[in-house]
Amino acid sequence: MVLKTVLVTQARIGSTRLPCKVLKKIGDKELLQIHLDRLRKCKNVSEIVVATTMNEEDDIIYNKAIEWGFIAFRGSEADVLDRFYHSVKEKNADWIVRVTADCPLIDSILVDQVIEFVQKSNNDYGSNVLIENFPDGQDVEVFRFSALEAAWLNAKLLSEREHVTPYIRNNSNFTGGNLFKAINYPCDVDYSKIRMTVDEESDFLLIERLINDLGVEKTWLEYTNYILENNLNLINSFIIRNEGLLKSIKNDK
Repeated sequence: MVLKTVLVTQARIGSTRLPCKVLKKIGDKELLQIHLDRLRKCKNVSEIVVATTMNEEDDIIYNKAIEWGFIAFRGSEADVLDRFYHSVKEKNADWIVRVTADCPLIDSILVDQVIEFVQKSNNDYGSNVLIENFPDGQDVEVFRFSALEAAWLNAKLLSEREHVTPYIRNNSNFTGGNLFKAINYPCDVDYSKIRMTVDEESDFLLIERLINDLGVEKTWLEYTNYILENNLNLINSFIIRNEGLLKSIKNDK
């Protein structure tokens, strides 16, 4: 049986640290287009959805996604879990893949590898971030639609609504829970201090350097090695990983 696997990437204009970051250009392409063009090469994905908000400022993201040949969906800005769930609710998907548009150099080969690894493992959730050894910006999460629906129905904490997967992870056997089975896609070397995501201006400067020097077709490891060989991690190493999620957790009621 062929499994239907839908990839959803979250994108919006609003960002407190770097507004309009996904539409910043390097050469003649926005970061969002670079991100989507790389994802288009995924072989284990049935379709790609760009999930943005109902805000007027996000009209441009919705329209550009369609212009570039992708499916676009609009939903809640604050309740990201709700937006994400409704973006795939009618698609009869077996599996969902979650990435975010602030990761312009996401590696389609890595995405395919994580998908295959998780689907063959007979788990409900799997990712390469349960143990954070991959560079920030290469995050891939794969989970059953049934797990997403359970999260949508039952998640109450702010951190579990503002972010899509904390409810699943928090209630998985990986973290001592018993609702879901979870597995980590391993990386033998700890690259967690490397940032290829864009949250601040210094992040953008690093991505710009990588693309200007290497182009947009390299693998995650080729970009990573180039960063290390040229000490480019010094450009943005001071930024805290998953700062948005950590802020949400502090505000949980």
